[in-house]
Amino acid sequence: MAETNRQIVLDQLPQGKLGPEHFKLVEAERPTAGDGEVLVRTRYISLDAANRAWMQGATYRSALTSGQVMAGGALSEVVESRDPALQPGDLVWGDTGWQEYAAAPAKRLAKLPRLEPVTHLLSVYGVAGLTAYFGLLECGKPKPGETVVVSAAAGSVGSLVGQIAKLKGCRVVGVAGGEEKGKWLVDELGFDAAIDYKAGNLRGQLKETCPAGVDVYFDNTGGDILEAMLFAMNVHGRIACCGAVSQYDGAAPAHGPRGVPGLIVTKRLTLQGFVVMDFDDRREKALKDLQAWVAEGKLKVQEDILEGLENTPGALIGLLAGENRGKRMVKV
Repeated sequence: MAETNRQIVLDQLPQGKLGPEHFKLVEAERPTAGDGEVLVRTRYISLDAANRAWMQGATYRSALTSGQVMAGGALSEVVESRDPALQPGDLVWGDTGWQEYAAAPAKRLAKLPRLEPVTHLLSVYGVAGLTAYFGLLECGKPKPGETVVVSAAAGSVGSLVGQIAKLKGCRVVGVAGGEEKGKWLVDELGFDAAIDYKAGNLRGQLKETCPAGVDVYFDNTGGDILEAMLFAMNVHGRIACCGAVSQYDGAAPAHGPRGVPGLIVTKRLTLQGFVVMDFDDRREKALKDLQAWVAEGKLKVQEDILEGLENTPGALIGLLAGENRGKRMVKV
């Protein structure tokens, strides 16, 4: 076991677009575990759009500050333990940051089962899969025959949302950037249609692909896509508000969605924001369903794995630019 600990530090908070210059690779002493703590070695770091949102201010966690180890969830292995709840060799999930080793209280880490491929613990059986499951089924409440639209549909959450909606008997339309991603959604994942937001005329594309309107919208982007969707929603439509990636990286938008109050009132829309922790009491049922769908071949899992701690900043920057398909992570 190494005596040093390589870390990625958030060297400065970005004022515009996130770039490599905002991070720094440093070496520190490997930490030691205190009473009630465990020492873990990072195996895979999860890359999520939320990493960027944390740099803008407090969300469901404290805001990030310059000079600290970059925060982020990771799948790690216990190497030393000073708490009987965890033993060396156990796999755990926790916000242990972008570093090779971390010492953390055992109570802040979630013990994970051993299964193959282990990366599924970060994707379909991790935050991405659970977010897709609960956001769609608990907030969107889709019914067979309804039309469901999901933005950032080629990403880690969106790609699963669309497939789950299909399993529930819905017509599914994915919004993604570029014809290639749209073709992948339809040909590989079974979406009924795709909209290329980069092609413009979102409202026109929605009218063409959803002539009977939209019943459920799973929003990962906010911004212009959300605005267009409000006009496309049917009466009593439901919108699951998962994220706003279009507003995370760069200057604040010049305006928000226009016509919002009138559309929400006249269409009697329900917009529900959520975070996956809201549904912890139903986690086991969700995992049972997800595992069954994967085993039966009904749910395809796409993972985008890069290697090397030093490549983590670039991996996040690329994710924000829409480079990835499915769940992006870094093998440390």
